Amino acid sequence: MIIVWILLALVVLLGIWGVVSYNGLIRLRNRVEEGWRQIDVELKRRHDLIPNLVETVKGYAAHERGTLEEVMRARSAAMSGSPSPAEAAQAEGALSQALGRLIAVAEAYPDLKANQNFLSLQQELSSTEDRIASSRRYYNALVRDLNTKVESVPSNVVANMAGVKRAEYFETPAAEAAVPSISFGDQAPGTFGSTPGGPGAVGGSTQPGAVGGPSTQPGGLPQADAPADLPAPDPNVDRSRPDA
Repeated sequence: MIIVWILLALVVLLGIWGVVSYNGLIRLRNRVEEGWRQIDVELKRRHDLIPNLVETVKGYAAHERGTLEEVMRARSAAMSGSPSPAEAAQAEGALSQALGRLIAVAEAYPDLKANQNFLSLQQELSSTEDRIASSRRYYNALVRDLNTKVESVPSNVVANMAGVKRAEYFETPAAEAAVPSISFGDQAPGTFGSTPGGPGAVGGSTQPGAVGGPSTQPGGLPQADAPADLPAPDPNVDRSRPDA
């Protein structure tokens, strides 16, 4: 009888664990889908900004037709609706590269750079890019948690029974994720204003034999102490005599 109760308790515990695991997987899957919807909203906002940006640039640089058409083609490809986040990331990466070339072209036109509409669109596009990056990090963190549950034992058993699959990451291409180099101008090392402790910083030297401090170089001679005051010689004593 005791064995029966033990087996019954194990079955109940196993059932409770299965329900909890299933609910956790479904909750994670729903959060992943919600995270993707947030990315999709920001991507649509980005797509809506591009035509106005292109029209503004066209008013100042109409002969840059190839670059403008390339941006619009990349926008159309990104809006076509990719079946998976990985493919959507590839399309958005191509669009980002085309936009980068468009902004580079705009740098050659001072009047365009000073146009308030262009500046406003560029600022709004930059803000949208920041929100996309933030949403991407949030979404990828949820995908990581879901995939860990789906692939781990014993939760993978429940995932297979419930039909919960691995989710895809939304990752930008390596070229888009590269950290930009920062230039600090033509200031040469050793000039004033260098970072303390950095190249060219001016400060007390601790190197052997450095100026401004006692020498610590092996074999270096210490500075001689100043001679003490001596009594004045007696004029009545003949110093030329050996016994003086």
